[in-house]
Amino acid sequence: MTDIKRIEAAAHRLHGNARVTPLLNAPLLDRIAGRRVFVKAESLQLTGSFKFRGGWAAVSALPPKARAQGVIAYSSGNHAQGVALSAARHGSPCVIVMPSDAPAVKIANTRAYGAEVELYERGTDRDALGAALAADRGLTLIKPYDEPEVIAGQGTVGLEIAAQAAEAGIAEAEVLVCCGGGGLSAGIALALQARAPGMQVRTVEPAGFDDMARSLAAGQRLGNAAATGSVCDAILTPMPGTLTFPVLQRLAGAGLSVTDEQALHAVALAFSHLGLVLEPGGAVALAAALFADGLGDTVICTASGGNVDPALFRGVLERFG
Repeated sequence: MTDIKRIEAAAHRLHGNARVTPLLNAPLLDRIAGRRVFVKAESLQLTGSFKFRGGWAAVSALPPKARAQGVIAYSSGNHAQGVALSAARHGSPCVIVMPSDAPAVKIANTRAYGAEVELYERGTDRDALGAALAADRGLTLIKPYDEPEVIAGQGTVGLEIAAQAAEAGIAEAEVLVCCGGGGLSAGIALALQARAPGMQVRTVEPAGFDDMARSLAAGQRLGNAAATGSVCDAILTPMPGTLTFPVLQRLAGAGLSVTDEQALHAVALAFSHLGLVLEPGGAVALAAALFADGLGDTVICTASGGNVDPALFRGVLERFG
């Protein structure tokens, strides 16, 4: 089980290996939102995503023999790159199972970090596929969110938010988190419970793929009706994690959702006002901070996924610039 001690241990192992990313603010974004908006810029993390934290935390926690034998992960790109780079820096063989329609830049980057990439069609039971490959090759499976050490690694984002918010004089805020399976959201929620109890996590997902929000409202894990259909590919997951959902059920507020249009608009605004390159899935929390109703006077949001398709990014800037 992930708790603050495990998060602190992950932070110790990450020290000097991951970046402490900034908490940014832009007055013109505040004006658009009608509230103070602070952005935790995880797009500036190694591999362009907070997923490096979880990858490093999980790989570094393995016994030496298991690390030497190798690891396997499944991901649409960000977890893939985080685990691939972490494995490479530990000298561990690495196999990554990725959907065939994942952005080409993410597939290419994952291979460039030294991983062997196995492609599959969305709709396939990737959990079963990953488990089979792990058993066949004797690899340790590192799940993208339902893994205690991964949750702990992502929780280090929460430790940094708590410290940076305190430096900025912020004691109370809603912390909006881009959410797929809930690893980042759960990790941040646990860290904030211990370090900044005046802050509460609220998950943000694409409209139509808001399984976490619906699950929190229903009090039970619910799945999505479709596996594809949003530009926010990085955070399309079948349903909330078995480990992450109970944490968020206990600690998080009501979930939020944004449209693809709002996410793309947030991508353009992040670049224009903060100089950040975000992918749509990594911009949904900023989109909610800017466009959602009913939020408080101060909002902190995560922003991630610096590996956006160049053509998509150019099109977004032309459309909203």
